[in-house]
Amino acid sequence: MFPVQDSVPRRCPPLMMWAVMAVNVIFFIIETHLGPYSLQRLFYVYGLVPARYTHPEWASLTGLSPGTMLPFLTSMFLHGGWLHIIGNMWTLWIFGDNIEDELGHFRFLLFYILCGIIAAVVHIYTNPGSTIPTVGASGAIAGIMGAYFVLFPHARIVIMIPILFMPFFFDVPAVFFLGFWFMQQLFGGTLSIAGPNEVGGIAWWAHAGGFIFGMATIRLFRGRTPACVRRYRDQWTQWGVTGRHDSYWD
Repeated sequence: MFPVQDSVPRRCPPLMMWAVMAVNVIFFIIETHLGPYSLQRLFYVYGLVPARYTHPEWASLTGLSPGTMLPFLTSMFLHGGWLHIIGNMWTLWIFGDNIEDELGHFRFLLFYILCGIIAAVVHIYTNPGSTIPTVGASGAIAGIMGAYFVLFPHARIVIMIPILFMPFFFDVPAVFFLGFWFMQQLFGGTLSIAGPNEVGGIAWWAHAGGFIFGMATIRLFRGRTPACVRRYRDQWTQWGVTGRHDSYWD
């Protein structure tokens, strides 16, 4: 299932979401101009390698700085290929603007980064001996998806499912799509326990951890409703629009 669009209207320009996407794209463009050795070194230095924190002697022998916290941040702005970054940025585009509406610009950025950090911590805990660099914004975006699951349970998601190479589109409840996605992460994470490495090269438990953190903490990050959201709400109320939209204003 691939999300195409959601039913919740954007009410404010998602400036911080756009900025985060721009940084990811800039970093990826830089990656595409690196040779194989330089790219591998970039991933090991700025990607998240669990063994760097659980086996400091291994990190020292490979020329890495044991225990540095920088990769907790930098790893979420690196990507492993075109499909990786396109999938992540598209998912952030679908769900991120509505969460920024609810939080405001700076609380959104703080929430996004914390979701990514918690996802990284979960990944280290569940893969303590891994020497494979983990990169990508998936953990942070999983937190955004968890927040969406809590704040917009009545939203609808248009999804695309390819069947025999033909795309079919379906309109499903957000709770179904996000719930199914979360169960996939749990299933993949459970399978990864039985194997020596991550299943399919995907950090399943990091995704699950980010999603749960997003669900559990999103209401703690909500403050005063942003001014543009209040103007949007007042305008629709003035026009006499009620009902379904009200659930998105609470």
